[in-house]
Amino acid sequence: MKDFIKRNAVFIGLSLAYLITMGLALLLVQKGDLHLWLCDRHTPAGDIFFRYYTHVAEWFPYALCAIILLFGRVGDAAFAASCQAMSALTTQIIKHILNAPRPLIWFESNMPEIQLPLVDGVQMNHWLSFPSGHTTSFFALAFAASILATQKISKAQPVSQRSGLIAQWSCSVAVQLLLFVLAVLGGYSRIYLSQHFAMDVFGGSCVGLIITVVCYAIFSRFEDKKWYNTRLLAKK
Repeated sequence: MKDFIKRNAVFIGLSLAYLITMGLALLLVQKGDLHLWLCDRHTPAGDIFFRYYTHVAEWFPYALCAIILLFGRVGDAAFAASCQAMSALTTQIIKHILNAPRPLIWFESNMPEIQLPLVDGVQMNHWLSFPSGHTTSFFALAFAASILATQKISKAQPVSQRSGLIAQWSCSVAVQLLLFVLAVLGGYSRIYLSQHFAMDVFGGSCVGLIITVVCYAIFSRFEDKKWYNTRLLAKK
């Protein structure tokens, strides 16, 4: 686990900073006011980008699992798929237990004088708000991809020269930073579109991150097994 934390220190550190910042904002700012402050920054380009980017969570994780299954190790594909399946199941259970109202319904009941800035063409949801399933998927995908990518980078080749070590470290940092930003943008897309509150995104982020760590702890035990290292398109 120590090597796991060391390899993914950037992603883990940024995620903790992000969760602490969001947690403080949730404690200090009222629910409605925080949502309005975060979502009331619409631009034509932002409307187009977030309208389509938010849907990446609905299909790309499964496409990535298929790519890993075809071109990588079976165990890695199973790990990535398990992160998505288990985090999605956890989120759906919590959603249906709480059945919390989405922003559109909440503002109609609590702040009827407020007109939410909506994006044309986006079908608005009304219930099952907490936690955000899309955010869960984004963070589970990004963290799992970070784990697999940094693992591959660290095992790419023995590096003896200082310049080689720096290049390897820089590549790892860049990958983790990019994946983290993509995950945060995915979570923010749900607030921007007024499909979720900041609390929902916070909860979805936690579920995605925690389930990914649990899945890694389980699958890392089998990494030396033959089935884990099987490659469907192995060179003959």
